[in-house]
Amino acid sequence: MTKTIISCALTGNLVKPEQHPKLPVTPQQIAEAALDARAAGAAIVHIHVRDPETGRPSMSLDLYREAVDRIRDSGSDLIINLTTGEGGRFAPSENDPRVAGPGTTLVHPLLRVAHVVELRPEICSLDFNTMNSGGQVVVNTPSNVRKMAEAIVASGVKPELEVFDTGDIHLAKDLLADGTIPGKPFFQIVTGVKYGCSSTVETLAYMKSILPPEAVWSAFGIAAREYPMLAAAQLLGGQVRVGMEDNIYIRRGELTRDNAELVEQAVRLLDMLGAEPATPDEARAMLDLAPR
Repeated sequence: MTKTIISCALTGNLVKPEQHPKLPVTPQQIAEAALDARAAGAAIVHIHVRDPETGRPSMSLDLYREAVDRIRDSGSDLIINLTTGEGGRFAPSENDPRVAGPGTTLVHPLLRVAHVVELRPEICSLDFNTMNSGGQVVVNTPSNVRKMAEAIVASGVKPELEVFDTGDIHLAKDLLADGTIPGKPFFQIVTGVKYGCSSTVETLAYMKSILPPEAVWSAFGIAAREYPMLAAAQLLGGQVRVGMEDNIYIRRGELTRDNAELVEQAVRLLDMLGAEPATPDEARAMLDLAPR
């Protein structure tokens, strides 16, 4: 059977704790959700952290350290993938669009990767998108992406190249061509974010068609498009992602039990398509990561 890598994005930064009672918030909850996702079939867990008191997104190194240490100390073979997406939002004030307003999180690019440099996971995300996001703008300029990529690579971490539209792929290709990002690239195609690429087979097929031929790639859809895009990605030769960062429902109108249930559903769907989940070590071989 075809081996397919399942990534599980555990909590993200947009879903609010009041939207789901089992959304992982504390480092302990995030680590437990990661281990449950591994037991269900995930090879990679994608981790954001949150302030345990407020549930809001956080960039705290201490929170990342605790979540990562708990997973590592468990002896799990999981591949840890830390986000670097926090710190990239700009919301212009109403009176002067040059001035940051409420909701702005924009910080120096090296601050966005400080936890990666310190903790050295096997993978971290690297966002290539500059785009509208609600009433805000996500800002990832070519120079800032390059600075982040250089720090990530120097730390021995493999960047997962997160792309939201075709221009993001072209920017990624420039960093691959000049050696800023070495080796076999791993792309994550994000679909269903408003003002990004849509969650359709036609869009995904085109995004795949302009990737470097040697790339390993994965894709996912937001909300109700999570499993349709999982099927499309697998049939087009890609890897897949599920998780409560992207979707909190197991079926229409029914909240998922937890992240593990979303992974279990992914495993069942892959089985129907003639595939099975790759183990973490199989995923390491597919992604050219150092064996454990």
